[in-house]
Amino acid sequence: MPGPVVALPTARLLVEAAAAFLAQPDLAASTHRSYHQTLGRLERDIGADRPLATLTSDQLTAAVTGAWAGRAPATWNRHLATVRSFLLFCRRRRWLVDDLTVDLERRSEPADRTKAIPLAKLEWLWRRDDIGVREKALWRLLYETAARASEALSINVEDLELDNKRVRVRSKGGNTDWLHFQTGSARLLPRLIAGRARGPLFLADRAPVPAHAPAAVDRCPDTGRARLSYRRAEALFRQASGGWTLHQLRHSALTHLAEQNVSLPLLMAKSRHTSLRSLQRYARPGPEAVAALTAATDPARRRR
Repeated sequence: MPGPVVALPTARLLVEAAAAFLAQPDLAASTHRSYHQTLGRLERDIGADRPLATLTSDQLTAAVTGAWAGRAPATWNRHLATVRSFLLFCRRRRWLVDDLTVDLERRSEPADRTKAIPLAKLEWLWRRDDIGVREKALWRLLYETAARASEALSINVEDLELDNKRVRVRSKGGNTDWLHFQTGSARLLPRLIAGRARGPLFLADRAPVPAHAPAAVDRCPDTGRARLSYRRAEALFRQASGGWTLHQLRHSALTHLAEQNVSLPLLMAKSRHTSLRSLQRYARPGPEAVAALTAATDPARRRR
């Protein structure tokens, strides 16, 4: 005798499902912002009030390719991963039955062997008199901790332990970790904090207008200024450095440690990667180290 028929829950609208997905308690703030960006674009292109049950793979494919087909492979893969995670979330709750991403594939991300910035150039940048304390503190902190830029920008003053040279962050995946920094950051951070006891560590240049007031967690209670945005921080670094990206500071830190023969387990602990495969593209000696090795082992080199 066949068992009872179990009815699927009432079909949800895309906007309702997206809100439920973003409300997951284990999402880090940086992950939430990234997911919100992707799903917000889908809502605009597909229709926020679109019932999930009526969405087809062809329609989803058209929306995703229309939004991100022309972007770099890494950007395409990031948005696609978010879409897949969201739809899997919906399928687990039985709001969807089929996998709508069957026609969407990840793209190969060619390795860029030049992403690590030579340490001498970073030290030159940190010594420049025309760079403000906020930027120097952010850039040194990113390098010394090998943190993701989104993690560093999410730091609050109360997360810092200056005496212990460490800071608490919410990492990718929602975990809480300690990041350890060095003397360079420890000397700059008190000047940046300037007596503040709480609120965002890195602040925007001025208070926001009322129409764009941020959430309370992203606003300094003492100055009224908002948290520095990733976009603004990235633009300032590109302008000052001649085109480098904030992510290159993390990449450079891990590459330089690898060149100093730091073991892979320690590099994984520093970077908080969960697999050696994801770490390997960072822990690769740069061209300067290879050039030095080649010169040192040249049989014709002058010996003293």
